[in-house]
Amino acid sequence: MQNEYTVDEHIHRQRTRIVQIGQVQIGGGAPIAIQSMTNTRTEDVAATVAQILRLEQAGCEIIRCTVPTLEAAQALKEIKEQIHIPLVADIHFDYKMAIAAMENGADKIRINPGNIGSRDKVKAVVDVARERNIPIRVGVNSGSLEKPLLEKYGGVTAQGIVESALDKVHIIEELGYDNLVISIKSSDVLMCVEAHELLAAQTEYPLHVGITESGTVQSGNIKSAVGLGIILHQGIGDTIRVSLTGDPVEEIKSAKLILRTLGLRKGGIEVVSCPTCGRTKIDLIGLATQVEKLVADYPLDIKVAVMGCVVNGPGEAREADIGIAGGDGEGLLIKKGEILRKMPESQLLAALKDELDHWGEER
Repeated sequence: MQNEYTVDEHIHRQRTRIVQIGQVQIGGGAPIAIQSMTNTRTEDVAATVAQILRLEQAGCEIIRCTVPTLEAAQALKEIKEQIHIPLVADIHFDYKMAIAAMENGADKIRINPGNIGSRDKVKAVVDVARERNIPIRVGVNSGSLEKPLLEKYGGVTAQGIVESALDKVHIIEELGYDNLVISIKSSDVLMCVEAHELLAAQTEYPLHVGITESGTVQSGNIKSAVGLGIILHQGIGDTIRVSLTGDPVEEIKSAKLILRTLGLRKGGIEVVSCPTCGRTKIDLIGLATQVEKLVADYPLDIKVAVMGCVVNGPGEAREADIGIAGGDGEGLLIKKGEILRKMPESQLLAALKDELDHWGEER
C-alpha cells in the first residue's frame, strides 16, 4: 500500500527494540513470533493446559489467557508449570488482576491503560512490572477509542487509533518504564494497514500485528492474509496473531502459512494442488485434502504437488520436490523431476507417505 506513511520494506522490523518474553525474544530483527489465545476458562486449568499443549504442537510460540478473576490469575501459576511457551495475561478493567497475574508468573501482561482506571492504578501495575521486569503490551482496538478522539477525527480512523495507542505508551513512559510492546487492531483491514504504517513511522517499540474480530475460519483467513500480508511485507510487525472464530489451532496453521508465503519463515511442507477441471479423472479434491493432513506433522522444508491431469500435471509435479500427477484412475509419483512409478489411484497416498517417511535416505 503506497502512501506518505509507507515504511521502507524490512526496515522497521530490524530497528525495533528487543523485548524478552519468557524464553522468546521479539524485536530487533528476531524471527516473527506466532501467538494465539486460549478460548477455555482460564480457571479450568486442565482444559486450558490441554489446549495450550495442542497449540504448542501446532507451532504456537506465545500464548495469551484472559484473566477476568482472581481465580484465573492464581491458575496461571499451575498452568505455567505444565506448558513450554511464554504465558501472557490479558487484562481488562481491574488493575488488581494485572498485579495478581504477574505475581503468579505471567511472562507478559496485555493492558489498555485507558480502561484500567486512574493514573494511580496504572502506576501500581507499572511498579510491579518494573520490579519483575515483565513486559507490558499496550493494546488499543478501534472499538475502544475515546470520545475526544472520535470527535477530533470524525469517527474511528487510523490516525485516532495511533494517537490513542501512543497516548497510553506515553503514560507508561512517564511512569519510568519502557519495556513495552504495542498492538493496534481494527476489523477494517485497510484502516488497520494504514494505522500500522503510521505507527511504525513514529515508534521503535516492537509491534504485535493482527486483524481483530476478523471472522470465521474462511472469512477471517482471507481478511488476515490480506491485512497481515500487506503489513508484514513492508517490514512491520514482530509478533502476529490470526484471530479466528473457531479452534485456535487453526490460527497457528494460518499464521505459519502467511509467514511462509511471504518468505518470512521456512520449514514445513508446502502443498500445491491444481484447482481441477473437466479433464480431472481422479478424486483430486479428496486426495489433496488427505495429502494436506498427511504432511502436517513432517518437519521437512519441501514442496509437494498434487496435480490432476496430463496437461500441466507432470510438469508442475516435476517442479516440486515430490509430486503426484493424476491420470485416468491412476497416477504418477514424481520425485526430484524423475518419474518413480505409475500406480492405481488407490495407492498414491500410501506411496507418498512411504517417500516422506524415508525422505533424505538413499533408497
